[in-house]
Amino acid sequence: MSPILLLDRVTRRFGATTAVDRLSLAVQPGEIFGLLGHNGAGKTTTIRLSNGLLKPDEGEIRVHGLDPVKHGEQIRLQTGVLTETPAVEGRLTARENLMVFGQLFGVDRPLLRRRVEDLLERFRLIDRADERVVRFSKGMKQRLALARTLLHDPKLIFLDEPSSGLDPVGAYEVRQLIHALSREERRTVVLSTHNLHYAQQLCDRVGVMERGHLRALGTAEELIRSIQPQTRVRISVDRADVELARTLLAQQFNEVDAAHTDGSLLVRSNATPAISATVARLVDAGIRIRSVVPHEPSLEDVYLALHKPQLTA
Repeated sequence: MSPILLLDRVTRRFGATTAVDRLSLAVQPGEIFGLLGHNGAGKTTTIRLSNGLLKPDEGEIRVHGLDPVKHGEQIRLQTGVLTETPAVEGRLTARENLMVFGQLFGVDRPLLRRRVEDLLERFRLIDRADERVVRFSKGMKQRLALARTLLHDPKLIFLDEPSSGLDPVGAYEVRQLIHALSREERRTVVLSTHNLHYAQQLCDRVGVMERGHLRALGTAEELIRSIQPQTRVRISVDRADVELARTLLAQQFNEVDAAHTDGSLLVRSNATPAISATVARLVDAGIRIRSVVPHEPSLEDVYLALHKPQLTA
């Protein structure tokens, strides 16, 4: 299957600053692809390049097989873009916003009216469709902006920090919508974010960017295992049993951290440990166990490991 989005050694400079540096990646149809990185990592520039709003200094880009430099307008009619700041007009109503944007995209008017009503219903805005958007909450504006991206039925959608400024309920709603766009409607989503928990829940694959470079690429599981192949488990015992527990655990695990003041020990293993057998062995030795907590690594661990030199500089 041909990638719906392909970047091949793409570089973009702004004066002496290189925003994107020899970036290569391919996004497949129907997947949710996450672009992760801090502010200034090059995520938004990559989105603008992909939509023909910026021209690369080097490299090639293909969207739906088209060159954004030569066919930018045609590509933008096939993609939807949600910016971090919702692009909605506060003086207009929700319905008027969608009608205006739909006309700008050239959607046939009878079809546009049906799509507007469907989207207002879908995004739970129908009851306030004729109210001026200036009165809307941040979450409502974000839902309206996401509805706007779907007016012209794009198959490729770019979302730049879609949960920015939303409360937990609003962020959950947007996450569910993104999931539905991909799984139920088979749209491709490129999600630009520095919300690592959000990305781990949603994305099929992620690319971690730093200063325009692609530092890592793969599924969350692949990246986690490449950074932290060991399994970690924290075992808490009574303080009086710490030394005996450490001795027994050292016979089974590759590493056992020095006991903490709270009576817990952190063990590491290159293989998945049999937790139940470990606990049984400690209990048989008369050790009083208070808790056993496996540590599941996350994308945050990957991100911090990749950026550790920068964070400690």
